[in-house]
Amino acid sequence: MNSLTQYIELHDQHLKTIEAHAPQVLNDLRRHARQALEGAMLPRKGQEDYEATDLNAMFAPDYGVNIARLDFDIDPATVFHCDVPNMSTCMYYTYNDIFHPSGTARKLEGGVVVESLAQAAVNHPELLERCGQLASLDDPAVALNTLLAQDGILVYVPDGFSADRTIQLVNILNYTRPMMVVRRVLVILGRNAHARMLVCDHTQSTEVDCLSSQVVEIFAGEDASFDYYDMEESGPMTHRVSSIYVHQQGRSNVLVDGITLTNGTSRNNYHVVVDGEHAETQLLGMTIASGTQHVDTYTHIDHRAPRCHSNEMFKYVLSEQAIGAFAGKILVQPDCPRVEAYQGNRNICASDTARMYTKPQLEIYTDDVKCSHGTTIGQLDDEALFYMRTRGISLDEARNLLMQAFMADVIDAVRLDTLRDRLRYLTEKRFNGTLANCGACVAACR
Repeated sequence: MNSLTQYIELHDQHLKTIEAHAPQVLNDLRRHARQALEGAMLPRKGQEDYEATDLNAMFAPDYGVNIARLDFDIDPATVFHCDVPNMSTCMYYTYNDIFHPSGTARKLEGGVVVESLAQAAVNHPELLERCGQLASLDDPAVALNTLLAQDGILVYVPDGFSADRTIQLVNILNYTRPMMVVRRVLVILGRNAHARMLVCDHTQSTEVDCLSSQVVEIFAGEDASFDYYDMEESGPMTHRVSSIYVHQQGRSNVLVDGITLTNGTSRNNYHVVVDGEHAETQLLGMTIASGTQHVDTYTHIDHRAPRCHSNEMFKYVLSEQAIGAFAGKILVQPDCPRVEAYQGNRNICASDTARMYTKPQLEIYTDDVKCSHGTTIGQLDDEALFYMRTRGISLDEARNLLMQAFMADVIDAVRLDTLRDRLRYLTEKRFNGTLANCGACVAACR
């Protein structure tokens, strides 16, 4: 059975309602998405040559979609409080898939814009011409997101300006019956613009099946710098498909960091195009999974200019029956000498029943480059455990210390000091089994 069929039929039956609640730019993209989905099918288990997520099965349940854009009479800022100490952010929310700017957040200075796509269609229509330029409709999951998206969020930093505070977007999932949310984010940094963004995913109910479809497009102009931290702390019944697209111009510096602390089933796709000399890319990720959690990562870094640099590292710690998967490709196009590109995937299976599948790749069409890739899958070091036991450290504590040390370099690469310190604390809680969510912030919502 093709799970796309039910959503295509929903679109066709309610097209007028869908378009009435969406800006014209999304409606224009929607027509192309409808054509792209004709005869398409989401990947099934076994179609890809590594243990990827069965997306066809993920979308198969009869999820509801909020096509009428019914909102909840709630101000998330009054009940949802971030528990990261000393983090000064300008906070925004999406409650399910509806954008809520915080009434308590101080307005960002320097002409920085954070608003819904519907607002941007009125206030900054020229910026929305970028929407859909990066996200490929050849991917059925992206095409489905484009088919059903009715709004989204624009983040814009003009030429020469810096966002004076970290932009924090809190995505809250809260339904009483199975629902799918469709989210869209467009980030544009002008020449010599600078910003940092932290996105946190939270699920309020651990007993309701939810599906999150997310597409993020990031444009980094010349000499721009941007950090994008994507932290998932969702529930065991949450299914997530996230596709992040990045386009970098010359001398830009972009860090994308995907962090999975708790989840149900997640498929995270990263597509980076390095399209200017001396651009620098850091693509990082860390996953801690237990129980029956499933985390699947796909990355593609496309070097289209000479003398640029990318560094990619993803780490997994899996226990119990958790499953992890990683497939990454570094592509160096012709006539792009002196590219330096490094890819690493390091994994620990902390139980005999955890499984990790990995497939790193290099594809190089030019000379005079420095590129490497590698992967390891192992278990905790028995000798190190024995040594720590002889020093009076319990087995559980010794295991936790080794797993924390394993994640240290990925956490140390976080360029936001308060978040880096908080991740150390959350990682420790996750390994010792006391992390159910990100501290008081989610509890405050219940």
